[in-house]
Amino acid sequence: MFSGHAESHPRLVGDIGGTHARFGLITAPGAAISQIVTLRCAEHAGPLEAIRSYLAAQGGIQPRHAAIGIANPITGDELRLTNNPWQFSIRALREALGLGELVFVNDFTALALSLPHLDAAGLQQIGPGQALRGAAIGVIGPGTGLGVSGLVPVKGQYAPIGGEGGHVSLAPYTDEEFAVTALLLREYGHVSAERVLSGPGLLTLLRALARVRGLAEPQLDGATITRQALDNSDVLCADTLAMFCALLGSTAGNLALTLGAQGGVFIGGGIVPQLGNYFARSDFRARFEAKGRFATYLATIPTWVITAGNPALTGAAVALQQALNENPPT
Repeated sequence: MFSGHAESHPRLVGDIGGTHARFGLITAPGAAISQIVTLRCAEHAGPLEAIRSYLAAQGGIQPRHAAIGIANPITGDELRLTNNPWQFSIRALREALGLGELVFVNDFTALALSLPHLDAAGLQQIGPGQALRGAAIGVIGPGTGLGVSGLVPVKGQYAPIGGEGGHVSLAPYTDEEFAVTALLLREYGHVSAERVLSGPGLLTLLRALARVRGLAEPQLDGATITRQALDNSDVLCADTLAMFCALLGSTAGNLALTLGAQGGVFIGGGIVPQLGNYFARSDFRARFEAKGRFATYLATIPTWVITAGNPALTGAAVALQQALNENPPT
């Protein structure tokens, strides 16, 4: 699948989030990504230790080059992760691993780079719409945080956006959402989309909704909230997940308008793909389109849930090919 010269292989690709780090190898030109392993970040002191542990488990293989998507802005050589205690120098990491090229990109930039290479089997379309070929594309996804990126057309090709759109201000729509937002505003001073549209945010949303309704705040984790919402065994959990999906729809609609994303909006991250048909039946799509005079415009834009496994690794491989001035995968 991936091109390049034989002497530039094997190649390491990775995807580092707040909770997990995933790594894989491209062993030769034309080979797909293989030997994919997921590690817990908390079990390793930093990326050097995690990568060395991964490579040791693969028989001590020595990659020539590497590219890694990471849940953090890339603003220089020194990286300090937002949702993870790791802090390191890209240059020092490259030297310690003996790599010729080491590329770091934002994890959602990597996910965006993968989008043109995903096939229909790895996507679930939510609602109507038809992608406009060559138009901008958006991607958003709640996980440990809220990732946001996109692709914009430049001279017949796509260029990724490396931003921090998860930290835009939350846009409530219903009276109860306004009440929840007002409560959180008094507590935090600013209510970003990530504050509620993330794994930790799901619990924040549950507790805030409980307080708005005059109920005791439950002490539940995200997995329990989701499970009790999906089996409809708890009203507060069910209403919390419903509000979560609706707010995500509003935020995704804002992204589509900002980018002019007539190529579609993709939903990734670790939460939504686990919701299955519940998400398709939720208010996500209705709220995506609920933009007044631009409702008709948004109705033409397709939205998909990314169900393909490890797409950010594909995006990291594309980023590495770009850094090495090679053709992207076909």
